[in-house]
Amino acid sequence: METAYLKKCFGNSLTQALAEVARVRPSDPIEYLAHWLYHYRDVTKAKEKEKQEELQLKEEYDKSLQEVKMTEMRKQEEYQTQQKCEKCHQDLLPEALSSNKTPALQKDTAPLEETRRQESPPGVSRMVAETSQRVFTS
Repeated sequence: METAYLKKCFGNSLTQALAEVARVRPSDPIEYLAHWLYHYRDVTKAKEKEKQEELQLKEEYDKSLQEVKMTEMRKQEEYQTQQKCEKCHQDLLPEALSSNKTPALQKDTAPLEETRRQESPPGVSRMVAETSQRVFTS
């Protein structure tokens, strides 16, 4: 039971520390062991922190890469849509210009222009407008 606790808390670090004490044979092995374990803890924490930062940077890079891909896809879709619109306009413009409907539409506007001339401008009575038209046409 005690060995399970020691393995859980210290893992290989205690074995490495004791091996180092036996190899160096310091005058105060307890103090040496304590410093070695503190140093080991600091190094382990620094490595863990570095690993976390590296993971975070990788996640940010992946996210940035994904955003760039999405932006490129949107630009491509926009470009394709624009090309389709331009093609449609190019196809429709000659058709509209060569169509027989255009002269007919121009002929149909003549009655509208005639009606517009007969209407009085805002603020002027119809009688005054008709009188002025008779004066100018006579």
